[in-house]
Amino acid sequence: MSGLPHVSIAFNKDTPAIHAFEPAVYIDHTVADSLWARRRSSSRKLPGMDREQICSDFLDTLDFDLYTYQEEALLSWFEQDGGIMVCAPTGMGKTLLAEAAVYEALKTRQAIYYTTPLIALTDQKYRELQDTAEKWGFSRDDVGLITGNRSENPHAVVRVVVAEILLNHLLSTDRRISGMEGVHAVVMDEFHSFNDRERGIVWELSLVLLPKHVRVMLLSATVGNPNEFATWLATKHGRKIRVILSEERRVPLEFNWVEDQLLTEQLATMVTDNDETNRSPALVFCFNRDECWDVAEKMKGLKLIGKDTRAEIEAYLDEKSEDLQDGVGPKLRQMLVRGVGVHHAGVLPKHKEIVEELFQRKWVPFVICTETLAAGINLPARAVVLSTLIKGKRGDKKVIPAATAHQIFGRAGRPQFDDRGFVYAVAHEDDVKIARWKEKYDQLDLRSKEPKMLQMKKNLERKKPSRRKTQQYWTEGQFTQLREAGSAKLYSRSMIPYQVLLYLLTRTGSLQKVREFVAARFNDEDRLKSYQEQLDHMLQNLAGLQYITLAEDNGHVEMHENIKKLLAFRSIDPLYGAYVAEQLNRANGLEKQLVLESLLELPAGVWRRLHLRPGDLPAGPLETDVMTPLMIQMGVKLAGQESESADDDDGSDDEYDDPRDDPWWDGETFERPPTLPDMLRIAFEAELEAPEPIFVQAKYVTANIFEDCNFYRFVKDRGLVKQEGIILRLMLRLVTLSQEFAMLTGDPDYEAIGDKATRCCMSVDPRYTDQYLSDQKEQQELSDFAEGIL
Repeated sequence: MSGLPHVSIAFNKDTPAIHAFEPAVYIDHTVADSLWARRRSSSRKLPGMDREQICSDFLDTLDFDLYTYQEEALLSWFEQDGGIMVCAPTGMGKTLLAEAAVYEALKTRQAIYYTTPLIALTDQKYRELQDTAEKWGFSRDDVGLITGNRSENPHAVVRVVVAEILLNHLLSTDRRISGMEGVHAVVMDEFHSFNDRERGIVWELSLVLLPKHVRVMLLSATVGNPNEFATWLATKHGRKIRVILSEERRVPLEFNWVEDQLLTEQLATMVTDNDETNRSPALVFCFNRDECWDVAEKMKGLKLIGKDTRAEIEAYLDEKSEDLQDGVGPKLRQMLVRGVGVHHAGVLPKHKEIVEELFQRKWVPFVICTETLAAGINLPARAVVLSTLIKGKRGDKKVIPAATAHQIFGRAGRPQFDDRGFVYAVAHEDDVKIARWKEKYDQLDLRSKEPKMLQMKKNLERKKPSRRKTQQYWTEGQFTQLREAGSAKLYSRSMIPYQVLLYLLTRTGSLQKVREFVAARFNDEDRLKSYQEQLDHMLQNLAGLQYITLAEDNGHVEMHENIKKLLAFRSIDPLYGAYVAEQLNRANGLEKQLVLESLLELPAGVWRRLHLRPGDLPAGPLETDVMTPLMIQMGVKLAGQESESADDDDGSDDEYDDPRDDPWWDGETFERPPTLPDMLRIAFEAELEAPEPIFVQAKYVTANIFEDCNFYRFVKDRGLVKQEGIILRLMLRLVTLSQEFAMLTGDPDYEAIGDKATRCCMSVDPRYTDQYLSDQKEQQELSDFAEGIL
């Protein structure tokens, strides 16, 4: 047995001894013999038409050695009917496995879906797979892209899609589409998105609805319960998959706690001409968009790049001068020519592309970014730097989740360039000052009685720095805990939304089937019980608003004709959307625009600059004739009425550490009189049979911009130049939302709102806007399906 590879089977302690799925395989990476070669030379034939030959052909396209886990995963993919789940650290070549599935699709001309969680990542994979297909001798047109905002070659053999598109296709009215005719496989990249509280249901429902003839390849960073997940998938949904795990990193990481240098000082030491000591290019993570700009501003004076590199950057930026002449563009250019980029949600897409390109060319050594970049597009870096370990509301910040930290850690180390990746966590500036003081103090001879020494001691003690009561701090111990923390476990994290409930009801007509679906989700008994309670609340609200009638046996429902209008809404709560649409029949154009805006969320820091107060605008007919009398009837205090004093307020609604941060604070009271959007929310909640939180955020944004379509003047006047990307996306989401209202009501006012928003977006970033709005057909799949059944 000495010449055979050692393979051991590992089970979780909570996993039954008998498995309905292929067990996880841990490989001893020290073995000399190739497991893959041995199995390829065996007499066993892989299932399927010529799959063994396809597998061999794919291996022939490679000009490098595979990791052992890759060998095992490839073998499993070509022999396993249900599919595989591969969990391995970032940078360990999981994309190669996806390419094997793509290669098989191109060879057999059977379609494959390649899903990612983000539009930007989908675009990147689309371009990469086109290049790869061409390298293999296939046509670039064999690879298509569908994001819901953009469609290219949508019927291609290889369909690179954002995750929601696959689900929409599974819900299609066309049984050939929902039945995945001609589709042999689905690759779900970044599968740990299953854990996302808001969007995780997309991955879960897609897995459940996929026909059994479609194999799945689930690619993920390491997770804490892969065997448990596979058991659930096999026992609850009849899909058997093989789990392949690897904890090996292609590029090992070196972790460093920095307690004696401020952030900018640490960054300055990381750029050298010596490759042995150079730690750039590096991603610097801040958990606040304003802090990203502050850090970048402080770095402008550092010598980070040479004259030749600066000349190359300037030449490139000259080609992009039109994209950098307005808003934050000139400031960003100043930073880039000094070697610093900024990348976060507030940066316009056209500016992000410039930053990404310069970083990938290794001309810009630092990109200051938020943690969303770690879960998004791939920007290879030698090092990552964490400016803090805590995030949250002022005074109540928490240590970042271990899953977030490990995503950030995983960005360090470029397999093609580095033999190590470097992770730095920098202490709070107060702690750095304390550490420096202590180092000086410890160098004193405290036993000396010399006057000079005593004076030095006295001076140092007088200048001793300390921590401030108004600040929150992080420690090296917390950094160690994040490093050593286990991977996050996969679970069904949130209740199904109304759109999914409507689909399940229309598909089965049986409430019992819906309850069985909820009971079969992936979580513990207590959480599943709470989901059943939430289901009861949702059904009560549907019945109370007369969309359904519950049968006496409580096992079936009768759906009324008016339930069709709920299907118009994909981006907001459909019950509230339908209610608002009915009320807005009595509104003028401005009221409609304000109410639609209120349904779209802005980050709190941005909203505070744009919030709407009572009296800011003249009241329209809906507010004057309908909602104000209703509020008086309900006993709601309106603007101008006597308010309770701050001393009488119990603070239960106050979410601000400092009342001056509260946009409603007037210096004397905490009372918040409702605006029109607030009135609509209050009135709707009063009609619900069961409590349900409704999101409303009264603000006055697009009406200002639409006056002359001067986007850049608006963001400048509101102090939001560094948040341009967020305002642009608000307008793009307004286009989508106005289309939903227009589809339901046929009201031309909504079409006008969407048209104005589109024109303004085109004036800011035409290419991105065109991509975003070019194809809305895929967004309609869910609505079309349910409406067709009804």
